[in-house]
Amino acid sequence: MAVMTTRFVSAAELMARVLGFPGYAFAVIAHPLSSAGDDTLREMAATAATQARRLLLAV
Repeated sequence: MAVMTTRFVSAAELMARVLGFPGYAFAVIAHPLSSAGDDTLREMAATAATQARRLLLAV
């Protein structure tokens, strides 16, 4: 399970293809993280957790 920020989605998709996993799904959260405050980071974590649950359970 991978989590990617919006800024790096295209790079992650390319890397997945190069490594033989085209269409590899990962959670995507807003960019950037470095300047996000605690509340924003909590929201990003909740978003990533929701997406991860869907991807891992395929629901």
